[in-house]
Amino acid sequence: MAGPLSGLKVVDFSRVLAGPLCSRTLLDLGADVTKVEPPMGDVTRYAAPTTGAMSGYFAQQNAGKRNVCLDLNVPAAREIALRLCDGADIVVENFRAGALASFGLDYASVAARNPAVIYCSITGYGQGGPWRSRMAYAPTVQAEAGFTATSEVHYGDKLTAPATDSLSHADVYAGLQGVIAILAALNARNQTGKGQYIDVAMAATLLAVNEKAHIALSGLDIGDEPPVLGATDCPFFTGPDGERIIVASSIIGSLTFRFFLSAMRRADLAKDPRFATAADRRKNLPELHAIIQRWIDGFPNKRALDAQFDEAKIAMGEVRTMQQLAESEWADYWGATHKVPDRAGGEYTLPGRPWRFSESALDAPGAPAFQGEHNDAICRELGFSEIQIASARKARGLLAPRVPEAAGSKAARQ
Repeated sequence: MAGPLSGLKVVDFSRVLAGPLCSRTLLDLGADVTKVEPPMGDVTRYAAPTTGAMSGYFAQQNAGKRNVCLDLNVPAAREIALRLCDGADIVVENFRAGALASFGLDYASVAARNPAVIYCSITGYGQGGPWRSRMAYAPTVQAEAGFTATSEVHYGDKLTAPATDSLSHADVYAGLQGVIAILAALNARNQTGKGQYIDVAMAATLLAVNEKAHIALSGLDIGDEPPVLGATDCPFFTGPDGERIIVASSIIGSLTFRFFLSAMRRADLAKDPRFATAADRRKNLPELHAIIQRWIDGFPNKRALDAQFDEAKIAMGEVRTMQQLAESEWADYWGATHKVPDRAGGEYTLPGRPWRFSESALDAPGAPAFQGEHNDAICRELGFSEIQIASARKARGLLAPRVPEAAGSKAARQ
């Protein structure tokens, strides 16, 4: 068995997160990915923390990709890049709109030589329009797309200020939407034989994945009733063993409030004037929360509490660290983490794959590559002679592999 995308070749011109995550997902599914890295390197190579010779950030998004280091300002390097694209099924890039056109590596140039290519560009606001040339990083796009504004949280009469999420949702979601579009284009190519261009915008992605967009975009007035599974109304409690827990049901909403009454065997609370309506429950939220907390305190352990919540159709979860999840019995069953070398004798523990296939096998993760590690091997595969490779090196178009001192000769030989 092989991975479901086995046999497909991907050329990855991207850096940081959205594009690298897109191409890494294709690699995880079995594709052969070659990362084209500029002389200055992907900035995530230098992101903290660094263990041994490799940044963990870089390793997480690029482990297993082959690497060629090219200065695209040099004609010989552009020819190497074009020949890579000639044999590619997929090209991924996330530069500003139009940036690769100046090097003759835009979709039109690549497709003129390889009409079957599927070329995916990921930017903040798309390839056209008034915002096409704006710089875009996750925090700024999240602010522009209404994501940051929704971090305001109501608790009784208090309202917290918006905060920047520590996770790069705009990058991650756009990268995954790029994967979805690429797979759709592959299916279309199987039917027509033609490749195509894919334009992914981070801002449009955040609107598309926002399950509550219909409320704001349609100008709906929800009154005192919170949205279904509204994050502002999913309360936290202290569990029987002192752990922090969250329940994914509002204690304010009229429908979900009844779930709590069922779990607590407290139908009488529906007649309590403090909790008769959603507005009453919001006004008296601390008192209602305290009643539920006292009920929780009566359970002997978390398992018993979870069982009673489950009976009432209420999902409960413990607030864990990622490390705690990785050490859980579920993680052991799923294979939720895997290890890759740090290229200096140690290793990183990285997230595993989110899918399992009944008829396909996913390869073990590979090691993250040094910058330009596969220069010569890739050039030879593309048909360049030793003289041409040497000439490209002399012109500084093909940059020699960079092996950090921390790696030493042992890592360089891996």
